[in-house]
Amino acid sequence: MSWKQRINKYLSTQRLTDKWRNRCIIDKSSTRLLRKGKKFYIDFSSNDYLGLNHHPVIIESWNTGMSLAGVGAGSSSHMTGFSSFHADLEMQLAEWLGYPRALLFISGFDANQAAISLLGKKNDYIIADKLIHASLIDAVINSPAKLYRFNHNKIESLIFYLNRYCNGEKLILTEGVFSMDGDKAPLKNIYNQVQKSNGWLLVDDAHGIGIIGDEGRGSCWSAGIKPELLIISFSKAFGISGGALLCEDDIADYFLQFSKHLIYSTFMPPAQAFALQTSLNLVKGAEYLRYRLNENIKYFQLGIKSTSWKLIESNTAIQPLIIGNNDDAKVLAIKLAHAGCWVNVIKPPTVLVGTTRIRITLSAIHKFEDIDILLEALYDANR
Repeated sequence: MSWKQRINKYLSTQRLTDKWRNRCIIDKSSTRLLRKGKKFYIDFSSNDYLGLNHHPVIIESWNTGMSLAGVGAGSSSHMTGFSSFHADLEMQLAEWLGYPRALLFISGFDANQAAISLLGKKNDYIIADKLIHASLIDAVINSPAKLYRFNHNKIESLIFYLNRYCNGEKLILTEGVFSMDGDKAPLKNIYNQVQKSNGWLLVDDAHGIGIIGDEGRGSCWSAGIKPELLIISFSKAFGISGGALLCEDDIADYFLQFSKHLIYSTFMPPAQAFALQTSLNLVKGAEYLRYRLNENIKYFQLGIKSTSWKLIESNTAIQPLIIGNNDDAKVLAIKLAHAGCWVNVIKPPTVLVGTTRIRITLSAIHKFEDIDILLEALYDANR
């Protein structure tokens, strides 16, 4: 089979199994509203939970960073790409989250991949929640470590795998807030069980950082735990992009010496690191925005009760509406679009077969009137 034949075979299968993915050109977006062509929609699909993506102070900060340091890093952090802006941001993140060290990555996805590819060795066990993010699962599959997957948020299932004899080390993977279901991991219980087994815990808190806990310090802070590896993302509550690993000094040094993701990749632009310092300060002081987000969540959940739709239980910005059937979900998304509400259909393999859904996300800058329009559209769509 030639390259072309192989590629066309996979593309054909993708179409026939209704897994084809499309990108949509968005002409303008302000988190609350987006424009496609000449029509405006209320955006219920963005992960910009605090609405900082267009914050004028962050934009000004990025422009200032560019004027001071240019538009790119120019090399990896091990060459000349590591600036005082990066060093200051790492120090501020570590102090904020109570860790000795923070290491910046170009994305949260990259940080997850780096952690697994570096730590997973032959004879090791990596024990992951079944709903863990694709960035982690993909890395584990390509590592020499043995993968086990425990039932979602089920401590008994986790204990079953922790009790298995392992000739190497055990690394347990979970998320603070799960990206597709919006529910939270029982982090305190998980942490306690991992400690008993002498394993290490990695928590991906991309959807919890900036939103949960004092000053938005995230899921782990709120649960009163400090996992050996904490991965955070700047593409959600921070309104920008990038990621970071929080850890002990020796672990950070190990990554700096051996992580190919850090050594051989051009580093985050210094202007971005400068803007992220501004975003961090805004996140710390964003108590009102977090309050507004929680009010919007409660308002939506109260309103959905007047319809026949059922949500997965979640008290976070991610409110999944399970449809089950791909075609039915597409029809609903079209009806909502006609009503001026932009949502995305999430279908297998991103989620489990039979759990195709409309993934509704709320932000602090949505208005109650916006949510009313969504609720009315959902009510009308099911009549």
